[in-house]
Amino acid sequence: MAATTRRIPPTKTPSISDVARLAGVSAQTVSRVSRGATAVSPATKERVLLAMSELGYTPNRAARALRNGAYGSLGVIAQQLERTGDALTTTAVVAAAQELGYSATLVEVRNQDPEEISQATQRLSHSAIDGLVIIGIDNASLDAFALPANLPVVVADSRLVGRYPSVVANQIRGMQDAVNHLLDLGHRRVDHVAGAEGSQPASVRLATWRRCLTERGLEVPAAHHGDWTAESGYRIGQLLAADPEVKAVSCANDEMAIGVLRAMHEAGRSVPGDVSVVGFDGIALSEYTYPPLTTVRQDFSRLGHELVNQLVSQIKGTAGNRAHHLVIPTSLTVRGSTAPPRR
Repeated sequence: MAATTRRIPPTKTPSISDVARLAGVSAQTVSRVSRGATAVSPATKERVLLAMSELGYTPNRAARALRNGAYGSLGVIAQQLERTGDALTTTAVVAAAQELGYSATLVEVRNQDPEEISQATQRLSHSAIDGLVIIGIDNASLDAFALPANLPVVVADSRLVGRYPSVVANQIRGMQDAVNHLLDLGHRRVDHVAGAEGSQPASVRLATWRRCLTERGLEVPAAHHGDWTAESGYRIGQLLAADPEVKAVSCANDEMAIGVLRAMHEAGRSVPGDVSVVGFDGIALSEYTYPPLTTVRQDFSRLGHELVNQLVSQIKGTAGNRAHHLVIPTSLTVRGSTAPPRR
């Protein structure tokens, strides 16, 4: 006798029991699959997923939260994901969340408009999330973040550091290493291509550059503000290349430094023969510029993972005496774009 396939009559809202009957498994197995648990064979998982798809079943996160006290989802707010640093941090956050069994809901904020930020935070805080990661919202006021008092929150570099638990790269030490590297080579003037005005990381790197020069009794040239893009670095680089007094340049990120490299090349000023250039971030592309870019490396992967670790510790109530402000070390990578000044 030919085998027959059981069909569940369509219902308005399929239940976990409907999925279990169609897949020929227990409701507990369906629950494990919906949570992303690994203790389910691939064949069984595929059968359950097919049954879910056929019935149009979506796991009820609210009900699961009532039973388990958690949704199994983290919210992430990031600004302008075309910025390499924010994109790398966000990628690491999503990967770390998945490793710990959480899904991630991402909202990108394109501008610093308080209304847009408020809408983004409200959307996420009223969604089925257990906690929120905020990345790179540079100059937003605290009033823009109307978050529930009991929602676990962790932030990366922004003005929110100090209000919420945070994980940041050691911006000060990184810029000190960059500027002092140029000064130790013998340069007595170091110009600076700063990041966007209002950006917290840009402000820290700018202030550190100024302090390094002042501590050595050197003149502090006027800084040039870019917007983190290679295009802005290129435009500023054209101005710097036209000034014969410019012999060394520190840049607030690698992309602007890459723009400076092109401008110097087009102006006939060799790097590092005529001008030394240092970047910041340590993105993969910096190793393949010509010449290879000396840069300060940030560990974006560790930054993202530590953000999630701090958040999950809050969610599970295991933070204890864990530091609420974690600083990730940076490291200087010396390559071919820096050299002693010509005599």
